[in-house]
Amino acid sequence: MKVRSSVFASFILIFEVVGIALFLRGFFPVPVKSSFSSKSSLSDQPKEPLAGSAPNSSRLPQPLFKRVVIMLVDALREDFVLGPSGRMYMPYTRHLVEKGSSQSFVAKARPPTVTMPRIKALTTGSIPGFIDVVMNLNSPALLEDNLIWQAKTAGKRIVFYGDDTWVRLFPKHFMEYDGTTSFFVSDYTEVDNNVTRHLDSTLKRDDWDMLILHYLGLDHIGHISGPHSSLIQPKLLEMDDILKKIHSALEAEGSLPYLLVLCGDHGMSETGSHGGSSEPEVNTPLVLISPAFKRKVGMEKPAVVEQVDLTPTLALGLGLPISQNSVGRVIPGVLEETSLRDQLRFLHLNGHQLSCLLKDSVADYEKDPGFEQFRVAEKAHGNWMKLYLEGNTSEVLTNMGKKVLKQYLEALAAMSSALSKQLGKYDMYSMVAGMLLLILLLAMPEALSGAASVDLPVLSALLSLPFYLLCLLLASVHVLVCTSAESSCYFCSLSWGLVFAAVAFSSAMFCILVSIATRRLPLGGDGEWSLSELDVLLLAGTVGHTLSLAASSFVEEEHQTWYFLLNTLCLVVFQDVCRKYFREQRGPGGDEEPILPSKDCRSSARPAAGIYSERWLALATPPFTCCAAGLLRSLNQTGVQWAHLPMSDTGSTGCSEHKLVLSLLSAFCLVLIYLLVQRRCSWVSKVALALGLLGVYSYRAAVGNVLFPWQHAGRTTSKGTVEARFVYVFVLGILFTGTKDLLRSQIITADAKLKSRGLWEIYSGLVLLASLLFRAHNLPVLCCCLLIQTLMAQFIWKRLHYDAAQTTIMHYWFGQAFFYFQGNSNNIGTVDISVGFVGLESYVEAPAIFLTALSTYAGPLLWACHLVCYLSSERDSPVALGHGCYCLALLRSVPAAAYIVLVTVLRYHLFIWSVFSPKLLYESMHLLLTAAVCLFFNTMEQSHGSSKS
Repeated sequence: MKVRSSVFASFILIFEVVGIALFLRGFFPVPVKSSFSSKSSLSDQPKEPLAGSAPNSSRLPQPLFKRVVIMLVDALREDFVLGPSGRMYMPYTRHLVEKGSSQSFVAKARPPTVTMPRIKALTTGSIPGFIDVVMNLNSPALLEDNLIWQAKTAGKRIVFYGDDTWVRLFPKHFMEYDGTTSFFVSDYTEVDNNVTRHLDSTLKRDDWDMLILHYLGLDHIGHISGPHSSLIQPKLLEMDDILKKIHSALEAEGSLPYLLVLCGDHGMSETGSHGGSSEPEVNTPLVLISPAFKRKVGMEKPAVVEQVDLTPTLALGLGLPISQNSVGRVIPGVLEETSLRDQLRFLHLNGHQLSCLLKDSVADYEKDPGFEQFRVAEKAHGNWMKLYLEGNTSEVLTNMGKKVLKQYLEALAAMSSALSKQLGKYDMYSMVAGMLLLILLLAMPEALSGAASVDLPVLSALLSLPFYLLCLLLASVHVLVCTSAESSCYFCSLSWGLVFAAVAFSSAMFCILVSIATRRLPLGGDGEWSLSELDVLLLAGTVGHTLSLAASSFVEEEHQTWYFLLNTLCLVVFQDVCRKYFREQRGPGGDEEPILPSKDCRSSARPAAGIYSERWLALATPPFTCCAAGLLRSLNQTGVQWAHLPMSDTGSTGCSEHKLVLSLLSAFCLVLIYLLVQRRCSWVSKVALALGLLGVYSYRAAVGNVLFPWQHAGRTTSKGTVEARFVYVFVLGILFTGTKDLLRSQIITADAKLKSRGLWEIYSGLVLLASLLFRAHNLPVLCCCLLIQTLMAQFIWKRLHYDAAQTTIMHYWFGQAFFYFQGNSNNIGTVDISVGFVGLESYVEAPAIFLTALSTYAGPLLWACHLVCYLSSERDSPVALGHGCYCLALLRSVPAAAYIVLVTVLRYHLFIWSVFSPKLLYESMHLLLTAAVCLFFNTMEQSHGSSKS
């Protein structure tokens, strides 16, 4: 059966989307939650254990604190308070930690270390799912049981100032609130001043029970300039003064004990970002200050707790029920000054809540060591209570109580650990089904082969024995999974008829795919493969990179693989240059032949001096590329395994200390960018590009990265909003000019030169936008990218007559390498979100996401755009472009499928989000875009061919 190639490609593309959607549905886990739809209440609390026939007491201990103030400083790292620099950064807080009535801990946050999931963890005590990172952009109301709801239900009056994520999560819970957007990272003063301006009046009032303050400035400074910026210390001193003000106001009350909590939602990496699982990102300080605690006599090593442990601690301290889905355990140090009976009662309430959650989460919960230990401790607690109520005051009772206390703590630790391991319930069936659908991607090159139609062997596939055997196998697997799985799967809820229809369809498509692949193989005697050394390297390198994804270490340090492949590619290209220019310059008769004759007759008339200069430039291009790659590696530190170490790269050195050198380097790079890009543009675009690059330098000077020669030393830095918008105007103008030329070449007149100029102008507009978004120390990365593209196109790809497939693979390799040259990694924490607010005065979601994504993937994007521009400028552009897309579509399908298999195999690793999930999403989206672009150009090619005929 013959089908139009564009229809077949669209069909495969649709199933690719369905396969990715199925896999992501199974990959994003459902967090551990209680099966009870209602929320906890005081009436549901268990009675106090008591051995014997006497009735159990429902007595609950008195609340430990009357008022609670939570001061949450976004991105507050543990070492900012408890480290060696704590005395310099936060002197008053450090004094309270060392000699005040306080308890200090290192609270570990679970990845993903993003604000909204961390707030949910602090209020519910549960471990958020991976999907919460996506929901962070538009946080819905939190409906599950949480501390804020419990406090409001109990009549607590709650006041909140700070990050408006709290307002979106708890829309009707606060008596008074004032929210500030957390996404506009260019502002690190107004966001905090908007919180502090309420403090003086609020602290003088007595009409509130709970005050929550969420400061954002420190997080914004980290995104802008990193944890070692000169702005860090003034901001932390400001936070220290605010804590001193709050503490002094609470001390003056003299009422029942208060509790002042200083904490962070997450930490900050060495690059100033967060989201991953490195030590600086997950370690946050937790300082509890209250007159109910003993006064310290010196600095003690802080204990390590889980961040979710704060939830049950605050709930019990305020006399509230613990949230049903909490996996945290009460912090023992908070209970030290209470009576032994109250301590045991608090631990019993926490243990009962964890045991109930364990029943809902684990099928064989009775065999769990923590659950068994809790039952033993509960029984021992009942015996202790019997002796206690009988009036026994001997030392034996005290020792027995301490033993029960220890048993409770061990049981709580075991149950909390068991629940934390249940990070989510993966729908493995949906994940495997999505992977099987992605096998259809291997048919995409067949659809993009350039033929008008594709011959699908449908009848022969349906009548073959493998089709029936595959149907039987898949049906048996479905029955086996749905009858033996402990938890229901999505496909198990579908009707059997629909499932078996899907099984038959999938089996048929697989058999058709095998038939197509068999038809493509040169199995006959006449079919021969002729592969050069370069072809072997490109194929072996791509396959080797795919195989390397089977090890997590290679994924974490994937940049090393691309650096190795890029250097090897330079050596092979250098060998080709030597062979073409030196070994093959004489013909069989010994006469001098023209070096690499061009297809046109004019090439033979080139001057000899030009030929020899071209020869040496071609010879120097591969070594120059190799040296440039080595230098670019030192600009940014990337990878995952050593991300916790202090940065030693060039880009991390304080820009303020080398501002003059950075200014000269930036000016040189911008001039070179103009010279490299403007050659193929119209005079209008050349003028716009020059003014735009001048605006880029003005923007960097406005934000304080570089210097103007006439700039005053005392001039304060601005946000550079006007300068950035000045550049945006020229970017839009260049893109408009290029799009106009491209449309004219396609609709009005079939002018190949006009089409090529339009594509190059669009490319130059993207280069101008990238130069604005790149940090000042990263401009050499963009400059080297353009220089390598120019040299390779002029002296390698064109002169050595590399075909479209080879050129496409090399562009793909260079794009992947430059992704890591920018400082990116497979860790979400390396995403620089500050570029999403260049030229914006407030948070606007759509342009912020667009600018962040474009800056992150600028390397692969520019190389992909250069590929399209280069192939379209060649003589046989439709054919060349079709073959290039054919090759690129095949290459993109292999790594994406490998990542999916890898994530499936290693799904239980703790660092799965910080490494594999972002890379998986990137590969999937890149694959979709590549296939869509290839389909578009292939359709254009076919339409041009039909019109000519």
